[in-house]
Amino acid sequence: MARTDDRFREAYNRLLDHCAEQKVGDHLPAELALASYLDVSRTIVRSALERLRAERIIDWSGRSKTLLRLPVEADRLPVQTDQLSAEELERQFLDWVLRFDVPPGTALNVTDLSRKFGVPAHGLQEFLASLSRFGLVQRRLRGGWELAGFTRDYAVELSDFRIMLELNAVSQLVALPDEHGIWPRLHALEAAHNELAADIDTRFQDFSLLDEQFHAAIGSVVRNRFAAEFQKVITLIFHYHYQWDKKDERDRNLAAIGEHLKTIEALRARDEARALKSAREHLDTSKQTLLSSLRSHSLA
Repeated sequence: MARTDDRFREAYNRLLDHCAEQKVGDHLPAELALASYLDVSRTIVRSALERLRAERIIDWSGRSKTLLRLPVEADRLPVQTDQLSAEELERQFLDWVLRFDVPPGTALNVTDLSRKFGVPAHGLQEFLASLSRFGLVQRRLRGGWELAGFTRDYAVELSDFRIMLELNAVSQLVALPDEHGIWPRLHALEAAHNELAADIDTRFQDFSLLDEQFHAAIGSVVRNRFAAEFQKVITLIFHYHYQWDKKDERDRNLAAIGEHLKTIEALRARDEARALKSAREHLDTSKQTLLSSLRSHSLA
């Protein structure tokens, strides 16, 4: 596919995205404004407008370009591009949000972000729609998206929800039969925690990955599609919070290893009361660490 054709297809699809945010009867901007918005030449803009007219998406008479219908997926043109996977886009976007580069309430420019992350604008639109379920982004009244942000209230609510999910998982886990796959998984995690504790002075930064594996193992015993969806954002946020606050990182991680091992011991003993107590203590500590991380960034 020629580069010029690529540019046309990308511009045309972005123009479809712009049309999708309007209402039937609205007027499109002037050619010069569209060229600036799409970052292409006026020649490409005119070609895109011609196609919109041919597809009966707009009526184009002189300088007036009136939207006749909203575009559908079938209107889009295929673009040959190396795109991020959905998982990688999610990771990069949340990394961008959670590193506090953008304040809450900021309007999200889909065109700019699609370039930043190297994905088509319609793919980013779909991603933002899926992410809105977690409350990190929200639709604006006049169309488009804005960042709701990662605030103290959000951290508290997310932590409390995490506690509910994980304590429920603990209660289910201790009732599982001996042949269930969770038991060898816990045995391997116990060994990995002991190895890391022995090398904590040189490997303390490895804990965030082990923490992710530990909580993922406990959560894996629950078959609930809603819990699984929210577990994604929970995992990412609690993974990153270990990277935000470097104060006393070695000692904090060693203490968390001890809390994990205490929970694993109670789980393997099938002692539900002790496992719930240990898990709650650890989750409460994680919540306070997260809030401390926010305070260090002046967000709490």
